[in-house]
Amino acid sequence: MSPSTTGSGFSLKDQLFNRDRVSYLCRLFQNADSNFDGKAFTRQCMRGLLDLELKQRIVHIAGVLETHLSDDFATAATQIREALPPPLDPKRTDDDFGDFIFAPLGEFVVRNGLERKQLRHSLKTLKAITMRFSMEDAIRAFIDAHPDATLAELSKWSSDSNYHVRRLVSEGTRPKLPWSRRLTIDVTTPLPFLETLHADPTRYVTRSVANHLNDISKSHPELVLQTLRGWKSSQCQTPKELAWISRHALRTLIKQGHSPALKFLGYRDNPKIEVSDFELKTSELRPGDTIEFSFTVSAERAESLMIDYVIDFVKANGTTAPKVHKLKSLPLGKGESVSLTKRHRLHANATTYTLYPGRHAVTLQINGKPYGTLPFDLFANSEA
Repeated sequence: MSPSTTGSGFSLKDQLFNRDRVSYLCRLFQNADSNFDGKAFTRQCMRGLLDLELKQRIVHIAGVLETHLSDDFATAATQIREALPPPLDPKRTDDDFGDFIFAPLGEFVVRNGLERKQLRHSLKTLKAITMRFSMEDAIRAFIDAHPDATLAELSKWSSDSNYHVRRLVSEGTRPKLPWSRRLTIDVTTPLPFLETLHADPTRYVTRSVANHLNDISKSHPELVLQTLRGWKSSQCQTPKELAWISRHALRTLIKQGHSPALKFLGYRDNPKIEVSDFELKTSELRPGDTIEFSFTVSAERAESLMIDYVIDFVKANGTTAPKVHKLKSLPLGKGESVSLTKRHRLHANATTYTLYPGRHAVTLQINGKPYGTLPFDLFANSEA
């Protein structure tokens, strides 16, 4: 989904960057420096702001800041740090991303502090900002420009007392961080950081570690499994949390039916099961309708089952592309059966994909293997 809008037409960019948020940022600088020209800053920020997309607004506000902070970067970095509000609540452990209005501060640091002589001031400032809003995107510019020095600093941050700083170490070095540049360092380089961070007591950090491993699994699946086996042996993390990390880190491999990943999580790739009564409620649908299917699974022996379903969506050129969706994980004892029904809405105005008419299909997938495919036709709404 675009970071600017949602399928319902709600504008994220207007919620995150508007006059109220610009005024808040302005007050912070005014409170720190009575000479800061707040009226001019707000006026210049709002000029054309609402015509810009989300990332463009970040760049625009950073550009305005350049006309209001010192031309000397070290001084400007100090001005930024002195204007920051108190850090985010350190007693929380998850879902505390911070305030987007601080994103332009990171952009300012990247635009003006990327030279080697400014690195100490830049990293110090990004560390301070990330306790108010994640600097995962900004830090990547410094990893690329000064890999050795920046990674050495991140190694120290992996043991920082503030969990937002610790999370930045993992999130900022992810190979496939959404909406961010790809790093030039090898995808395996940050693994020593994850070795430390996987034992973190906060889910906000361990979720990033799991997402990071999932990124690596797309190119180095065996390395990820080797890493998880090592963590399991080291017993540095609680069994419950490590199990959660492992499931989340291996989710892409599980969807692909990767046998070693399934085995690691306790799922046989050859479960002794029988699938019956796999049926679609209707095989003729239109955008906005709901696919509804049902089936029964019976176990011939005790099994742990990872049940997914795959929809083969028709593309613009008439070919199809599979999309795997999670359905349910469950244990079944020998001789037990379970009947399940699933409804999947075909959103007509989704922002991440377009629905095209044609012959689609839904496949039931259990422990990475297909257990039946049912076709359905999707018609355009304009058709009778």
